[in-house]
Amino acid sequence: MQLHAALDATLAALSDPTRRAILARLAEGEATINELAQPFAISQPAISRHIKVLTEAGLIVQRVEGTKRPCRLAPGALSELDEYLEMLRKALEQNYQRLDRLLAKQRRKDGNHEQVGTGDRRRKGRRRQTPF
Repeated sequence: MQLHAALDATLAALSDPTRRAILARLAEGEATINELAQPFAISQPAISRHIKVLTEAGLIVQRVEGTKRPCRLAPGALSELDEYLEMLRKALEQNYQRLDRLLAKQRRKDGNHEQVGTGDRRRKGRRRQTPF
């Protein structure tokens, strides 16, 4: 399945721990690039490059306020990622339900087989194999 370009950009942006930390900080509220750079041992230009990646991925927006450029999380920035993850969750849930049905069917089959072999009559030479 080919991902949309925006989803690819989002996932690429989220792959970097510094960018994820920047997003976590912005979840607390708006911040300038200098404020975002404070907890990191990297230069302001390096933070600016991270901000550019996050902006191009549509995860954050900047506004001009004099010489400052405060950043904040973009509204609906993760909606395409949410949709993609929801599709995967549904597929996994269907797989688990299919597995549950298969296991229940196997238990019923094993249960019926065991009932036939109970009592004084035992089958010699055959051991029941466990799945683990």
